[in-house]
Amino acid sequence: MNRRQLLRRRLSAMSMPVLLGLAAMAQGPLVLERNGRVISLDPYAANVLRITMSSDKAAATGAPGYGIIGTPSSEGWTHDRDAEGNDVFRSSRMIVRIAPGDLPKDKLPQTMPLDALNMQLREHYFGMGANPNLHNDALLVTTTDGKMLLHMRTWMMTPEAQGARESGEKTYRVSATFDSPSDEHYYGLGQQQKGWMDLHDHQIRCWHDYGAIGGEDVCVPFMLSTRGYGLIWDNPSKTTVDLGFNDRNVWSSDVGDRVSYFVIAGETSDEIYQGYRALTGVTHLLPRATYGYIQSKAIYPTQEQILDLAKHYREKKLPLDVVVVDFLNMTRQGELDLDPKRWPDPAAMNRQLHAMDVTTLLSVWPHFAPGTQFYDMLLSKGWLIHTPNGKPDMGWFKDVFGPNIDTTNPEAAKWWWEKIRDRYVKPYGFDYLWLDETEPDIDPANDVFSIGSGKRFYNVYPLFHTASVYQGFRRDFGDSRRVMTLARASYLGAQSNGTVFWSSDIVSTWDMLKRSIPAGLNFTASGMPYWDTDVAGFFSPALPPDYHAEHKPLIDGSDVRGTIGNYEDYPELFVRWFEWGAFHPVMRAHGERNHNEVWSYGKQAEPILAKYLKLRYQLLPYTYSVAYRSYQTGAPYMRALFMDFPGDPKALDIPDEYMYGPAFLVAPVTEQGATHRMVYLPAGCDWYNYWTNERLHGGQTITADAPIDTLPLFVRAGSIVPLGSEVQSAQEPQAIVSVRVYSGAVGTFALFQDDGKTYAYEKGGGSVTNFTWDDAAQQLRHSGGSTPTDLDNANVVVIGR
Repeated sequence: MNRRQLLRRRLSAMSMPVLLGLAAMAQGPLVLERNGRVISLDPYAANVLRITMSSDKAAATGAPGYGIIGTPSSEGWTHDRDAEGNDVFRSSRMIVRIAPGDLPKDKLPQTMPLDALNMQLREHYFGMGANPNLHNDALLVTTTDGKMLLHMRTWMMTPEAQGARESGEKTYRVSATFDSPSDEHYYGLGQQQKGWMDLHDHQIRCWHDYGAIGGEDVCVPFMLSTRGYGLIWDNPSKTTVDLGFNDRNVWSSDVGDRVSYFVIAGETSDEIYQGYRALTGVTHLLPRATYGYIQSKAIYPTQEQILDLAKHYREKKLPLDVVVVDFLNMTRQGELDLDPKRWPDPAAMNRQLHAMDVTTLLSVWPHFAPGTQFYDMLLSKGWLIHTPNGKPDMGWFKDVFGPNIDTTNPEAAKWWWEKIRDRYVKPYGFDYLWLDETEPDIDPANDVFSIGSGKRFYNVYPLFHTASVYQGFRRDFGDSRRVMTLARASYLGAQSNGTVFWSSDIVSTWDMLKRSIPAGLNFTASGMPYWDTDVAGFFSPALPPDYHAEHKPLIDGSDVRGTIGNYEDYPELFVRWFEWGAFHPVMRAHGERNHNEVWSYGKQAEPILAKYLKLRYQLLPYTYSVAYRSYQTGAPYMRALFMDFPGDPKALDIPDEYMYGPAFLVAPVTEQGATHRMVYLPAGCDWYNYWTNERLHGGQTITADAPIDTLPLFVRAGSIVPLGSEVQSAQEPQAIVSVRVYSGAVGTFALFQDDGKTYAYEKGGGSVTNFTWDDAAQQLRHSGGSTPTDLDNANVVVIGR
């Protein structure tokens, strides 16, 4: 079964044989039937297990949901029953115990007693009897040495009232309740821009919500726990996750035929990501150019401005790889064209840009306005997202935008890609695509997709929409060109579509900068390594005429009032955000401003911005190599501290520091006027100040100097950091001019190099050079494939010798 077929599998019922008594698991999943309800345990690996429960026997053991492409394999799993009657399901990595069904009353959880009259009165007025939809099939997942991973206490399937059902179909709300020990911490679950790092004691609204407080919520129902497991909630409808309240975690979804989730055990977070990768797909390498710098604003409205922009970067000898042709570029929304008055010769524009080693990212919206050339055809075929009566859903947009195309329909998705290919990619030479509006930017709850109701499949549109372009590129161009798309929302598996996700249209404020860091860290923790923000925010805040910064701005913007208006501290904000952006997985400046280039924020800002832009390119060999590692493992390289320092309790809930690959600890400055900040250096290793080479012990909080031109940046002892030659584009050949070794511990680093453009690496293309630092001997060695640079001539610099 190919990927398309796997994506297309419905969540509808599939029959499964019931296994009775003791059984070896080579035959398939363990299915237990208890008084009309069914529990199914379906292994995918020794440390990966799917668990489903349903009181609807016909729907109990259906196929997994969208985004899951892994293949079940029961090899190595056994089933038996212990002396207490528990069904025990066992592999070399996990043990699952399911308590006997229909436990006697004295074995069920107990509340404090009430007298009989109290109970009688309460039952009369409130109905305090047993809930027929609540099932006490307690399920305990442990490691083989008995360490608890997950303990599910109860689950429910509550039938919806007839008036709330979809087309008369019988539907349920589903939920499951788990223990939440006080020392357990949680991460992931997509993007929440509320300032949270540890999700314990928070309610997560796991659905796409462009208008959420603080910035758009994006649902990726994958969570990591510090107890050594990841949980994928296999339900695409609106889901609420209450974590840690009253010592319980409660997952509940609006629509479902069953409770279904995957448990992935791992001794490290990276091992959990390996399991997530196996279930949902790999994170492909992006074109090497897109690891450089992407310049955008809303909007560069003409071909002339785009060309002038690129020429100016080259004249100033500032690195640049991608320029963005943002939205409102067409004659009418849905014509899938470019306005010839503003874009007289896009093919010639791209040829000139390519000659300068600059590529283009084109915004293509999925809306089709009535009266445009494709609208009637799309309407007649039912390829527009519509209400149950067949009327296209315009959402809050004016008619000049029109409804979204329904790319959950495979024929519509294929048509969509082919039109993009034949109208933009082939004739004009655009390199990458910006797929905006990928929630979609309507509320699907009252709509119908090709795959079913919007209520049931609320969150899956980003998976299908990004897949339409990725699969089209791979189908038509094979391995010859890598895909990079920019998208505003995500879902399980969307990381495998060559997609970068961004934090949506956030406001340009210091508060938003502070909230963006944990938002990005939890998003990448959700199995989505590629995330970025609009440096430095999209929407301008509305400032009063007498506005003044809280502190004297560290950048004088008086020479750029035409750009910043009365937002006097905005150049300072842009510099701080840009410094942080140099350590994003993908670096991209964007926003609603007259000008947005590195020379646009004043004479004091420009040299600082140039410094970090050049540093971004100097570190390209390092960044590209850790990105290759993400392809291999599924683990992010923008990493919250809990991933690398799980044994340090102080590192579990720090929202404004993170690791960039294995070497760098990044601590952005988020306070206006600040020239210092407190930085916690995790225990278990020594650290070096990147700028001064001062060696510091871990396990302490320091006051780091942070003048406006300094991002607090530290390097872990034992790190090996290859540095590249100065280049204007990531597409130029780049030599390794030096290798920095930070002594104090043994270290390794795998340097990956290839053509940067094709998928040859998937078949073993490219080369890996393995560096090893012997700290006792103070010696660096390297071995491995032939490389396009002569590493023997690289300058080895040992810090702290």
